[in-house]
Amino acid sequence: MSRTMLLSGALIGVAALISAAWVGNGDLPTWGIAVGTDLDVSLVVICLAYLVPAGLTVIAAGASDERSAATVAAAGLAGIGLGVVVYVSIGFAFQSGGLGLVSDLRGAATLVSEWSPLDIAWGPGWGIIGLDGFFLMGSPMSAGLLRVVLFQAALAASAVCIPMLALARRVSFLALLGLGLAFSVLIYPIYGNWVWGGGYLSRLGGTVGLGHGFVDYAGAGAVHALGAFFALAAILAFGLKVERHGDVAEPPPVHFPLVAVLGAFLLLLGWFGLVLGDPVLSGNVSQERILFNVLLAACGGVLVSSLYVWFVTGRPDLLMVVRGMVASLVAVSASCPFVSGWGALIVGAVAGLVLPLSIYVFEAKLRLDDSTSSLATHGISGLWGLIALGVLADGTSGAGWNGVGVSQYLGVEGQGVSGFLVSSGFQPDWPAQLYAQVVGVMALLVLGLGVPWLALTTVNSFKRRMARARSGSEIAGEESPGETRVSGSEDS
Repeated sequence: MSRTMLLSGALIGVAALISAAWVGNGDLPTWGIAVGTDLDVSLVVICLAYLVPAGLTVIAAGASDERSAATVAAAGLAGIGLGVVVYVSIGFAFQSGGLGLVSDLRGAATLVSEWSPLDIAWGPGWGIIGLDGFFLMGSPMSAGLLRVVLFQAALAASAVCIPMLALARRVSFLALLGLGLAFSVLIYPIYGNWVWGGGYLSRLGGTVGLGHGFVDYAGAGAVHALGAFFALAAILAFGLKVERHGDVAEPPPVHFPLVAVLGAFLLLLGWFGLVLGDPVLSGNVSQERILFNVLLAACGGVLVSSLYVWFVTGRPDLLMVVRGMVASLVAVSASCPFVSGWGALIVGAVAGLVLPLSIYVFEAKLRLDDSTSSLATHGISGLWGLIALGVLADGTSGAGWNGVGVSQYLGVEGQGVSGFLVSSGFQPDWPAQLYAQVVGVMALLVLGLGVPWLALTTVNSFKRRMARARSGSEIAGEESPGETRVSGSEDS
């Protein structure tokens, strides 16, 4: 226990130093690229984003039993390393190889290759995958692009940690690395291209008139839901089920409560970096509004999830409170610049309510062996956050988002991303923006769940056939010599 408290104190000290550096540098960073010889505030904010995968790992380890806590922590650290290295080497090119076609970011002019099989027939705006920037080679990377890589690598590390933590105690470490590699190389960067790299989902507003296109500001779908449904694909393909008696899904015990609570606070601090650190995102968004909405959503999720569990079981549950915070942060990530304070509170509260209900369905009814409840915490919450944006975006923020409505939108000057419940003076973008969000969700389920499930099922079926064939040949080989020896002994 003393070592646990020592580790906790060290992590709290690191967080305090980062916070002090942030406050000491004055105001929050401006959007865009701040270039200087000294460590500026925008770099500190980007570094904060790396507390997200660290926080996820600490929470998962704190919720594990003593025998498996080290395995889970090792899987989280491996996920961070794998996510960063693979993303920098290959993933960045697949995601942002065509960034220069849609962004005037300094240095992005070298990234102008976006492949699509549809642009010839349907025109531009249907990009599928980028093809520039492999291994960060070519012309020297500008400071601006290096900041993009640094920030996006944190998102990639967070995304790959989700399935690796969920499967850490269920598959071999080598298989876990293989799954993380496949997710890091193909699934995450391709969907990231569709959402942030100029791919077709972000261009749905210009190509087919669906609002401002698919909007996922800080990765509710592109990071969290995608990782969770990839984990579900592996669970279904490998047949990972748990035996339960009855329909009561008891929350798993928290073996290291202090570590779990520390992970929650690290996650909250890291989320501030996650929603403020992207150097590419620009537009009429208020940083103060983003932080305020994130905080409101987190508190709403904590209160609702804890009250629900207390009402059902008669006692509070620490792990459910922690996961309620994570679920609400995931949900509000899609819309934090585009909704009002009460809208963010609704998003977080609904995520906190849906979380225990989803855990009950997945664990008690479907008996899915999801030890970290990633599907409920990251998957369902992420989908809810994406859909909520199409309803609750109030139109006051995000003018010109994804290249739509730069001067005016729906006849209103300065109108931004809008849903159904807009502020006074703005026009509802209903149901066009909701349709764009639904298209993005469907694409996520196909790429994050359908394709991996089909591939993993095929591989698993092939391995089983090979194992049966090998077993049959070994049995046949053993029977023949055995009969000869028996015959020989009888003759003698």
